[in-house]
Amino acid sequence: MSEPEPQRQLRQDAQQQSPAPAHPVASSDPVAAALRVEGLSRHFGSLKAVDDVSFEVRPGSRHAVIGPNGAGKSTLFALVAGALRATSGKVWLHGEDVTSLAEHARARRGLVRTFQHSSLFLTASARENVLLALQRKHGIQGRPWGAITRRRALVAEADAVLEQFFLHHRAAQVAGALSHGERRQLEVAVALATSPSVLLLDEPAAGMSPADTQAFQEIVLGLPAEVTVLLVEHDLDLVFGVADQVTVMQLGRHLLTGDPAQVRSSDAVQQAYLGDEDTSDLFLQDGHV
Repeated sequence: MSEPEPQRQLRQDAQQQSPAPAHPVASSDPVAAALRVEGLSRHFGSLKAVDDVSFEVRPGSRHAVIGPNGAGKSTLFALVAGALRATSGKVWLHGEDVTSLAEHARARRGLVRTFQHSSLFLTASARENVLLALQRKHGIQGRPWGAITRRRALVAEADAVLEQFFLHHRAAQVAGALSHGERRQLEVAVALATSPSVLLLDEPAAGMSPADTQAFQEIVLGLPAEVTVLLVEHDLDLVFGVADQVTVMQLGRHLLTGDPAQVRSSDAVQQAYLGDEDTSDLFLQDGHV
């Protein structure tokens, strides 16, 4: 069967631009981690914001990083994304050492981050925000859309992404007019449009209503299985609703990595959150600890 004209046009445009490969060649080890941090540290003078942290994120995992305020979660996330340089340690993406790479270079290799605060073009429509991401994906940013077939293909792809995130009815709405929850959904839609292999979600539920958080949880659960997710989040209901692995930090250091049941039952984790106070309400599941 011959290739449809719109898809052929997009492929030819991308080939003409000759962009770098979206993702590196995977490690020969079939069980290699999608993401691995090894002895990662970031010091600000005498302050050890992140101190010798190591853990792995399995391919296809929904992996959360939690911890009380001041635990170093945001700094760790910035180190993984490449927004901050590590004092020491390494970051590995699909078996490739990316420690020395800047954030945009890691993104080209499939490590894509959403931000705690909106990074959308608020005066552009929801569709236009996704279209910009698709232009980068296909290597045609900065060029006129040209042929009608190419434009139609991009718009159809953008609308398919918006539909996946329940935003198809908002396609023509400017991003600044969307509700807070819808903007967070759009941010993930924009990130997913670039075809990441590892998606970093930075406090995605910050400022959301309970209803928006529940809707966002369903979106995360519905992400493609081949996309690995690492999220930093304070909302433990969301964390335990989506995560299959949880890493707990305390005072810049790694405290525990395990499945949700292990984390819920850990005395060390409960002590880290509230000290000697009763923490049982924090880790309830369906009315039971």
